[in-house]
Amino acid sequence: EGDPEHPRLMTGKSRRDLTASMREWCDKRVGELEQENLCGFIFKSKSPSCGMERVKVYSEHGMPSNTGRGLFADAFMNRFPLLPVEEEGRLHDPALRENFIECVFALRRWRELLAENNTRAGLVKFHERHKYLLMSHSVPAYRALGRIVAEMKGRRLPVVQKEYLGQMMEALRARATVSRHVNVLEHLAGYFKKPLGPDEKAELRETIASYKAGHVPLIVPITLINHYIRKYQEPYLADQYYLKPNPVELRLRNHVY
Repeated sequence: EGDPEHPRLMTGKSRRDLTASMREWCDKRVGELEQENLCGFIFKSKSPSCGMERVKVYSEHGMPSNTGRGLFADAFMNRFPLLPVEEEGRLHDPALRENFIECVFALRRWRELLAENNTRAGLVKFHERHKYLLMSHSVPAYRALGRIVAEMKGRRLPVVQKEYLGQMMEALRARATVSRHVNVLEHLAGYFKKPLGPDEKAELRETIASYKAGHVPLIVPITLINHYIRKYQEPYLADQYYLKPNPVELRLRNHVY
C-alpha cells in the first residue's frame, strides 16, 4: 500500500510493516541469483512480491490501483535489466510466449559466444546469423546493431559487446508482428529467384500470402523455406537463427494470430 513508486508491504489485520525485511531478503536473493547464469525468469502475476506489473497498491483510503510491481520483481529487474522476464499468466498468449522464449535463447547464444569465441570475428558472425531474427523484431534496430559491428575498430571489445547486448535485447523485446515476419520471409524468398522452378515459386508466394492472411501459422512458410535451403544448398540461410530460433520440441510458431 501507499505510493506505487515506493510501496509498503503490510499485513492485513495486524498491520505489521514487512517492507524493510522483505527488501533485505530481496537484495540477498538477487545477489545469490547472480551466480546462476540465468537466461530468463518467470514471475507470478499480481503477487505483492513477484508481480511484474499491474500489482494492486492500496491507498490510505483502501482504494486499489493496478499500477504497482512486486518488491522481489522490482529488485530482480533492477539488478538484471537485460534479462528476459515474463509473468506466468501472460505466457498463455502465443505471441508473448514465443517472444519471451526467443529472447531467452538469444541470450543463451550470447553467453556461448563469450565463452567459446570471445573475439571481434565472433561478434561479426553472431550478428550475421541473427540478421533475420533481428529484422523480424525491428529493421531499424538491426541496422543500428550493424553500425555497432561495422564501427568497432579502435574500440575496446568489452565496450562494444556491452553496447551490442543492450541494444540487441531491447530490439528483441519488440514483438515480431505478422507484417515484419512477411518482410523477412520475402527477403528469404529472394535467395531462390534462380533455382526455383515456376511451380515452386508460386507455391512459396502462395504460402507466404496464406500466412499473411492468417490462414496458416508461421511454421508453414518456415518449413517450406527450410526445405528449399536443403534442396538448393543455401549455406548462408542455413546458418540463420530466424529459421530455427529454439528447439523444435517446444512447438512454437504453430499458432495463427
